Amino acid sequence: MTDTVAYFAHPTAVLDDGCRIGTGCRIWHFAHLMAGCELGENCTIGQNVMIADGVRLGRNVKVQNNVSLYTGVECADDVFLGPSVVFTNVRNPRSAFPRRHEYQPTVLERGVSVGANSTIICGVRLGEYAFVGAGSVVTHDVAPYALVYGNPARLQGWMSRAGHRLTFDASQRATCPESGMQYELITDNQVLPVISIQNS
Repeated sequence: MTDTVAYFAHPTAVLDDGCRIGTGCRIWHFAHLMAGCELGENCTIGQNVMIADGVRLGRNVKVQNNVSLYTGVECADDVFLGPSVVFTNVRNPRSAFPRRHEYQPTVLERGVSVGANSTIICGVRLGEYAFVGAGSVVTHDVAPYALVYGNPARLQGWMSRAGHRLTFDASQRATCPESGMQYELITDNQVLPVISIQNS
């Protein structure tokens, strides 16, 4: 735990010695932060959230109620995790065969949103600004800006950074209705902001 308190923690939250909490974080009822976890600045941790040893959250990560983040999970800046999202860290768990040495990493890149009650199977990477619809089961990597949902989750479209579904014209261009940012569909499984294409 940090020496100088520069964050808010509800009195019922359990903050183990050795957890690292960034300035401006808000930690709500019955949350448990274990030794060795790390939160960036301005994170919001909802009620009944558990964050295990080794978990790293970037800046401005929002974790809604009843989420457990197990060892191996890493979230970049601006990630959103809806209520009751489930993570795993072993592909073939058995109670009689401990596999702590087999934990697999799960990486959520910048701006990812995961809808309520989704399950993210360990060992996958969710590309920047990917959007997982509520109740989905993610078993494979998700491309940047992809919209996926279902069980198992499959590609259903593309999302802008601001969270709007993109509709591509005949020239394979789409414009976010909120930000005005343009995107280009490069292949069937790759979308990039036009500014990134111009600067590459």
